Amino acid sequence: MRKALVLGASGGIGSALVNELVSRGTEVTAVARGKEKLEKLFGDKNNVSVVQGDALIEGDVLKAVQGMDVIFHAVGFPYQVWKETHPPCIDIMIKAARKYEAKIVMADNVYAYGKQYGQPVSESAKKEPHTKKGKMRLQMENALKESGVPVLIAHLPDVYGPNAESTMLHETLKNAVVNKPANFVGDITKAREFLYTKDAAKAMVELALRDDTYNQNWNIPAAHPITGKEILEILREETGYEKPVRAVSKSMIRLLGLFNPFMRELVEMMYLTEEPVVLSGDKYENIVGPLPRTPYREGLKETISWLKEKEAETAAV
Repeated sequence: MRKALVLGASGGIGSALVNELVSRGTEVTAVARGKEKLEKLFGDKNNVSVVQGDALIEGDVLKAVQGMDVIFHAVGFPYQVWKETHPPCIDIMIKAARKYEAKIVMADNVYAYGKQYGQPVSESAKKEPHTKKGKMRLQMENALKESGVPVLIAHLPDVYGPNAESTMLHETLKNAVVNKPANFVGDITKAREFLYTKDAAKAMVELALRDDTYNQNWNIPAAHPITGKEILEILREETGYEKPVRAVSKSMIRLLGLFNPFMRELVEMMYLTEEPVVLSGDKYENIVGPLPRTPYREGLKETISWLKEKEAETAAV
């Protein structure tokens, strides 16, 4: 892979992908709607070309894909506009990949798996999503698989890390770093997976570099499931954080949804905080090798450091 395009390059997964690709000698075109943020993230990197573009504008995507070997889809849209954004985004990306004979690697979540019980979920598990968002993710997956384009779909649990702001764990971390009372979305005693973005990027790029990994789904699990209580213990030890943290339940989310469109759309996904989908990484480790598994303490320390730098920059403006 000599050249790669990252759509959604300014987000948590997108920016981690850009950095991982560059570290492996790949020339990267980083695309997002905000050029200023792209310049700030990658302006000092010789192997990165930053391009202001919109993944929903066909002309922007077609222009950016020319000469690329692989398109990395890391585009995120707000929950409340998924229906209007994700399907056309996938259609545009497929059209561009066909025209320029590029492969597609998509960073996906676990929604398409629906409710799963018992042991860690393998890629062969039957997908029977029961939510609107899960059904849409499965629709996107099927469209990619039926496109005739070489496709690699990576299923990721909830993520955290630098630039990963539209995440459940960010709701806790953003207040903790400024020593304010914080919210934790879901049961604080329930063990769930939180994947460090750098680990996700390392595994996805490793898969993308191989020829035998396409036209398949791959699970990329976190280091291990962890409870909110354990995360808070790490935060308090690393930062001295002493403020109270409120566990936000489904009923509280539903109430907040009366005033907040994002919270209204989050309600149906709260099952993942009550009955977590835990991914099996056996397929990856049996075929590719050991999964990247950054310890939570290390990943949280790096994320906290990024949040503090961002807070200092905001205060200086």
